[in-house]
Amino acid sequence: MNKKFIILIPSRIGSTRLKNKPLAKIGSMSLIQRVYMNAINLSENTYIATDSKEIQSHALSFTTNIVMTSPDHISGTDRICEAAGYLDINDEDLVINLQGDEPFMPLDLITNIINDFYTNDCDVISACNPLDKDNDIDNPNCVKAILNENNYAITFQRKLVNHENKKIMRHIGLYAYSYKVLKELVSLKPSKNEIDHKLEQLRFLDNGYSIFLTEYKNNIPPGIDTEDDLIIANKFLESL
Repeated sequence: MNKKFIILIPSRIGSTRLKNKPLAKIGSMSLIQRVYMNAINLSENTYIATDSKEIQSHALSFTTNIVMTSPDHISGTDRICEAAGYLDINDEDLVINLQGDEPFMPLDLITNIINDFYTNDCDVISACNPLDKDNDIDNPNCVKAILNENNYAITFQRKLVNHENKKIMRHIGLYAYSYKVLKELVSLKPSKNEIDHKLEQLRFLDNGYSIFLTEYKNNIPPGIDTEDDLIIANKFLESL
């Protein structure tokens, strides 16, 4: 069985909540450098996909694995699809969409996702872990995954509704799909659900694509969206 995979990290400069977010420092490294240096430990086939000359110039200080893309993309999924088209991959190869604001994504989780993709019948694979009942339930920035008994997504919600007797987990924004499916997904128009809830994965479900979620029991440090997140990330780094 072919298990070739590639890791693509979409990165753009125009974050609204944290200015120049990819270049923000966590310890001695920028955010984008930490994401890349973490992923490269798993695979040398790791690339940064960006439309920013500033990010490109910075990233060249630690890698040449950079793919320049159009500035017109509305999502990271669109950006990595363009980038994948410039690389030597086949339709059946697995494309891992590693968010550019996740500096501490556990590598064993990415490995589990790869293995689960090839042992489950699914179009898209993502990840989840247990909810922090005190902090996650009412937090709209924490996306909740509603699963069936086989860990396939039923839906995703920011505010829980109609969830009685359902399995509920915290969704982790890590995705993988074959290059063929990725091309199909970016050709779809945004669905009403996606627009209403600002969740791109609802477009996949609304169009009949299955999403399997790899369940990860261990803690996953949060991603970086705000100045407060940077403070938390630096404290986490100091604790290692």
